[in-house]
Amino acid sequence: MATRCLATIAVEAKPVEPLPPMTTTAIVHDLAATVMARCDTLGAISEEEGRLTRRSYTQAMRRANDQVAAWMRAAGMDVREDPAGTLLGHYAASKPGAPTLLLGSHLDSVRDAGRYDGPLGVLVGLAAVEQLGCVGRRLPFAVEVAAFADEEGLRFGRSYLGSMAFTGSFPPALLELRDPDGVRLADAIAAFGGDPARLGAAARRPEDLLAYLEVHIEQGPQLEARNLPLGVVSAIAGATRATLRFGGTAGHAGTVPMELRHDALCAAAQTVLIAEELARATPGLVATVGQIAALPGAGNVIPGVATISLDVRHQHDPARIAAVDELRARAQAAASARGVTLAWEELQSTSAVPMAPGLRARLARAIAAGGHTPLELPSGAGHDAAVLARFTDAAMLFVRCRGGISHHPAEAVDVADVAAAIAAVGRWIDDLAGEPYP
Repeated sequence: MATRCLATIAVEAKPVEPLPPMTTTAIVHDLAATVMARCDTLGAISEEEGRLTRRSYTQAMRRANDQVAAWMRAAGMDVREDPAGTLLGHYAASKPGAPTLLLGSHLDSVRDAGRYDGPLGVLVGLAAVEQLGCVGRRLPFAVEVAAFADEEGLRFGRSYLGSMAFTGSFPPALLELRDPDGVRLADAIAAFGGDPARLGAAARRPEDLLAYLEVHIEQGPQLEARNLPLGVVSAIAGATRATLRFGGTAGHAGTVPMELRHDALCAAAQTVLIAEELARATPGLVATVGQIAALPGAGNVIPGVATISLDVRHQHDPARIAAVDELRARAQAAASARGVTLAWEELQSTSAVPMAPGLRARLARAIAAGGHTPLELPSGAGHDAAVLARFTDAAMLFVRCRGGISHHPAEAVDVADVAAAIAAVGRWIDDLAGEPYP
């Protein structure tokens, strides 16, 4: 699907004087329709018949990378893949030696996925470059669009493989990871066309980057609840994950009096409600128990052991840590009151990653200039931006998704919201190009 301007205007090396606005309504409308059609095209590229599953370093991922690479070349970009398999399209600056503005996301998916989580960010980034090509414009910095290899971690159980290699933070030991079929990560990268022995060569220098911007569906309902198309991410939330094991005494459901019971599941259930109560009382905190197991697991036996998962997130680490400490103390009290033991195993603790304040302010201005109220909100999910933000200034733009649904075939975005995102990114780039960057 060609956009109106791309069919008639060739990409030129020299800037047009005076520079026309990047957010012309007709151009943006056509680009948004193109992005939606391209998401449909990528949504049909899958390992599995009847549903979208696109793991890293598979033939489906090869087809997706090749398709996006073709669109990048048509937009006048130089295209390559780094040794980790990350696809990169480069749109040169007006002068050699200029820094690079990086836009991007990922093309791999979860199992039975939707078509917008990841690809939307890559394709909106590409649309931003196509806006530049529509008017033959070069900027004082290069623009590069990245489709990072393996953000979701579906195949090898570890996320951010591409962005870690890009930033030089890839642990070499991960090359020995194996997928469920026994294939080593190193072998999968090599079969894909990458070079696991040269992952260090994939690393960029922070001083060569101007900033990173990732566009992503919100994966939540806040924008929809406020009838807003776009949001500015304040931070990627820190997370604590733990397994709680309650040990009580199993017994016959009909013969042990209630006052003499040591019911492990009741202590676990009380803790579930404690987690909900604490999260509701703490602004910005979310707490989730997604797994419960009770043993021996018979309908006529008092549970002697109960195990629950716990996931606690907040964009401010002190608030999250304080909440986890309080929850642990209250869970212990609930267990002790029932004569039940509690074993608390912390599985993971990741720090919150704030987005760069200056870039966030520019995004808010760009959204407001389009006639929309800029809402700042945290991301409770992880993104490649969490890795890039430790390497360079980073920002994220959220796009409203219908029902807040993600990682599901029912993912949906509206073309008008995609147009708003493309326009906002265009204004944001104008802002960076027109003002000295701090």
